[in-house]
Amino acid sequence: MVLRLLSSLLFLTFTDLCYSVDYLKLPLLHTTPFASPSEALAFDIRRLSFLHHQRQAPLFKSPVISGAYSGSGQYFVSLHLGSPPQSLRLVADTGSDLVWVKCSACNNCSAHNPGSAFLARHSSTFSPIHCFDSKCQLVPRPRPNPCNHTRLHSPCRYEYSYADGSLSTGFFSVETTALNSSSGRLKKLNNLAFGCGFKISGPSLTGPSFGDAHGVMGLGRSPISFSSQLGRRFGNKFSYCLMDYNLSPPPTSFLMIGGVRTEVSKNRSINFTPLLVNPLSPTFYFINIKTVSVNGVRLKINPSVWSIDDSGNGGTIIDSGTTLSFVAQPAYNAILSAFKRKVKQPSPAELTPGFDLCINVSGISRPVLPRLSFRLAGGSVFSPPPRNYFLETGDGVRCLAIQAGNSVGGFSVIGNLMQQGYLLEFDRDRSRLGFSRSGCALPLP
Repeated sequence: MVLRLLSSLLFLTFTDLCYSVDYLKLPLLHTTPFASPSEALAFDIRRLSFLHHQRQAPLFKSPVISGAYSGSGQYFVSLHLGSPPQSLRLVADTGSDLVWVKCSACNNCSAHNPGSAFLARHSSTFSPIHCFDSKCQLVPRPRPNPCNHTRLHSPCRYEYSYADGSLSTGFFSVETTALNSSSGRLKKLNNLAFGCGFKISGPSLTGPSFGDAHGVMGLGRSPISFSSQLGRRFGNKFSYCLMDYNLSPPPTSFLMIGGVRTEVSKNRSINFTPLLVNPLSPTFYFINIKTVSVNGVRLKINPSVWSIDDSGNGGTIIDSGTTLSFVAQPAYNAILSAFKRKVKQPSPAELTPGFDLCINVSGISRPVLPRLSFRLAGGSVFSPPPRNYFLETGDGVRCLAIQAGNSVGGFSVIGNLMQQGYLLEFDRDRSRLGFSRSGCALPLP
């Protein structure tokens, strides 16, 4: 019922913008808020459990719940919201739909920490959506129904809940925003629909896992996501390049909301694979893995491990909000066994907690590690360098940053560490994912 409302309900009005502008280019700032890889793993597992939990929820609830709160290695994007504009930092998340920010309703904000929240009363263009507006049906609502039939101005209230009991609650609203364009100038956009959260509670939204974020920029597939709201004005596609944050000095990553002539489209070496739709998880971007190889040798993994069945189980999602990668248990067993046979380096004195394979690379400047390759639907091959799946967990210690999925029948996840150094394009009109190693300007290993 909700899905029939589709994107016609949410459409941005652009000012100071013409069709010659190909894309919006937003710098992404990386942060790792955890003290150790084991702690990061724990939060990744909690996120994965939450995503599986939401997959099994009723269809009308699944498109509007975010799991971005527990991303262990997050990428942030700056958003200028309101009139005059206020600068906010949001988690860029392909695994959720709703755009929401922490809000404050204070009039006299002299005691308020500047920059810690969006000050709704200080913006002349802030406007809550009415409770009976059709757009209000796209967000999760508090129970019982909070609409006041006797009031002319009854705002649309949302309640955004998480698996650990954390909550973001407030008004579903519209506001003016501004973003960086390809010309380097800020471009003004009217009527961005977003959640203005006046009450934020729970460890996931107030603890170290959320860092100093002001909210989440959902980039999923539903009508309320940031990428859906920008729509066809920018070719109904977006792309990003997650650079290796361990390099010194750390390079800048970018999120690009772009049309048919974006930077990624100019890259002739781009490969494509179809994006699949899972009716029980319509938010996520699914791809189809056909086979997996280690050092060119195909592993014996039943193809059904990677398929989406009639009940919505299985499949593989591309998720910018999860750091490590998780695969179904049968595939993990085969990958782990193959890596243990191929790795020549000795094991460290003790394993990093939570990781099944660690190696000692002390004194080795360029360790030779096995090469992992995924053959995808459409014939393309995704073969990331070993640094994308061997994580430095200590001095001279690297561990395999692939984990077994912790839910029977659940989907696999390609996390942001595996994506580093690739330019990824999410082409929603053609329902395909493009990827290229040369687009991020990193040297090939």
